Amino acid sequence: MKDTIVLYPAFGSGHLMSMVELGKLILTHHPSFSIKILILTPPNQDTNTINVSTSQYISSVSNKFPSINFHYIPSISFTFTLPPHLQTLELSPRSNHHVHHILQSIAKTSNLKAVMLDFLNYSASQVTNNLEIPTYFYYTSGASLLCLFLNFPTFHKNATIPIKDYNMHTPIELPGLPRLSKEDYPDEGKDPSSPSYQVLLQSAKSLRESDGIIVNTFDAIEKKAIKALRNGLCVPDGTTPLLFCIGPVVSTSCEEDKSGCLSWLDSQPGQSVVLLSFGSLGRFSKAQINQIAIGLEKSEQRFLWIVRSDMESEELSLDELLPEGFLERTKEKGMVVRNWAPQGSILRHSSVGGFVTHCGWNSVLEAICEGVPMITWPLYAEQKMNRLILVQEWKVALELNESKDGFVSENELGERVKELMESEKGKEVRETILKMKISAKEARGGGGSSLVDLKKLGDSWREHASWTSVSPNSPFLFA
Repeated sequence: MKDTIVLYPAFGSGHLMSMVELGKLILTHHPSFSIKILILTPPNQDTNTINVSTSQYISSVSNKFPSINFHYIPSISFTFTLPPHLQTLELSPRSNHHVHHILQSIAKTSNLKAVMLDFLNYSASQVTNNLEIPTYFYYTSGASLLCLFLNFPTFHKNATIPIKDYNMHTPIELPGLPRLSKEDYPDEGKDPSSPSYQVLLQSAKSLRESDGIIVNTFDAIEKKAIKALRNGLCVPDGTTPLLFCIGPVVSTSCEEDKSGCLSWLDSQPGQSVVLLSFGSLGRFSKAQINQIAIGLEKSEQRFLWIVRSDMESEELSLDELLPEGFLERTKEKGMVVRNWAPQGSILRHSSVGGFVTHCGWNSVLEAICEGVPMITWPLYAEQKMNRLILVQEWKVALELNESKDGFVSENELGERVKELMESEKGKEVRETILKMKISAKEARGGGGSSLVDLKKLGDSWREHASWTSVSPNSPFLFA
């Protein structure tokens, strides 16, 4: 029987794809392992009616990597109460009894060495700990946020007032991080009375108790944060788990180009196009979309814009969403696509020279790997902290200024896009991120820091005895 590692991603295509890419990386360097990936099913939905694009993606991976197998977790009937990017925190604990049975089934046919959980699936550690299976976490954000996250229980214990009551100018000093303000701090960690605060606190405690944490980053870009983690500075009142920095892990697959984006890019000059893409949850009102359109037109730059609208304007066509005549006036310089386009393939294209991004970690790493300078427009979760690091620490992005309610004006967007593409400051940002691109390649190359950590990770799994069954004396705790 093959040695098997079980990967358990959070709910959502971005988390699934990131975990799949990690599985591919593991097999590339440790081909003796078999990978099993558990997939959470949306509430009240049959596994046979899974999103078509997700099904096609899974089918493609299975065909190319026969050592990667997928197991659907049966759906649970309930209604979400948390925002979309935190919905796993509700879905995962309700699925624990299914995970328990699936792990037992896997152990009957393979040598189950370890389970790797997305950090949002922390509640599944109740299952793995009671079954005494070695448990690792895959942290899909960077080491900087991990510093904050692992320190969160300590910060919570010592806090005299919650972050939500801080003055805007009160500094927040945390190990491994630049000085933060209330504005930079993730919203979910500001109010101890909120449900999201409490589940994140429990998640942080679970990570502290794991056998190891795998982080999608590399030494060259987060040296300060990684040093603080490895020196135990982020967990002064406990023990820091083993840390494995194996990034950048980004998708290199060629996604289907149904919209014709790549063909359109083929006809554009090198490094002339600005990509605007904000992740699967990056949705805007009709008023904000209008301002983006006018700003792009004023910038006089070439652009490729992936538009997602909010619920109120979801049914509107592009002609109805955008200013009258916009598509006709900009057809020589711009392309607008509704809802989805192959972002990774677009960033790899030689015609792309800038990226307006929501600062999600996967998008940041994709831009770094391709040497594409950024303009930051954070929307939720840790993205404001990522903005601070991109703009002030790494100097690979320009900051987009927004109003208190997050609204960005046409003039602000237009000026920043033009600045990135034409100014001396934009040139400096481009030169800096091109150096970072080289360091990312070196990290993944022979003898690079990420490959060294990947070997250590494989060695740690081999040291574990294979788990075959649960002890009859070990009670299983259902969530």
